[in-house]
Amino acid sequence: MIAALILAGGGARRMGGVDKPLLSLGDRTILAEILARLRPQAGAVALSANGDQARFGGYGLPVLPDPVADQGPLAGVLQGLEWAAGGGAEMLLTIPGDTPFVPRDLALRLCPAPACAASGGHLHPLVALWPVACRERLRSWTDKRVRSFAEAIGMRAVVFEDDGAFLNVNTPADLAAAVEAARRMH
Repeated sequence: MIAALILAGGGARRMGGVDKPLLSLGDRTILAEILARLRPQAGAVALSANGDQARFGGYGLPVLPDPVADQGPLAGVLQGLEWAAGGGAEMLLTIPGDTPFVPRDLALRLCPAPACAASGGHLHPLVALWPVACRERLRSWTDKRVRSFAEAIGMRAVVFEDDGAFLNVNTPADLAAAVEAARRMH
């Protein structure tokens, strides 16, 4: 089984500290768009986020806080791997919470784990399929860089032609582009 984790633990400094997954794309939030794409691909979905969990209450997701603050996204990945293992999953699909248009066949295309998406000459190491078994190694990993850990476990890149599928909403201009893309899709 594949479990999925939406990574929403960042500070969103370029967006004024808002919860980027809760930003509106018009008729739904970024988080709702991600869930519409992820739920058919995964047996269970959780959210990695710190702070008041109630703000995500309307989505019906378990919210996994980082055990230690300021450890970067690998702390969220580790929590997700532990959660996935507890649910009997063999792989964990991770998606940043500001990436609304991931492919609807992402998990299938990334199999077998470990693998991450690449497009337009860029690697997307958090759009990835992780073997749950790698959590043992990640527990003792001290380097906070996702790419370093990905390389250490032999993660391979899977090239996707649709560069728009991995649009990150990091700035107001990115949000405007995402709103326009969502309008065209819906």
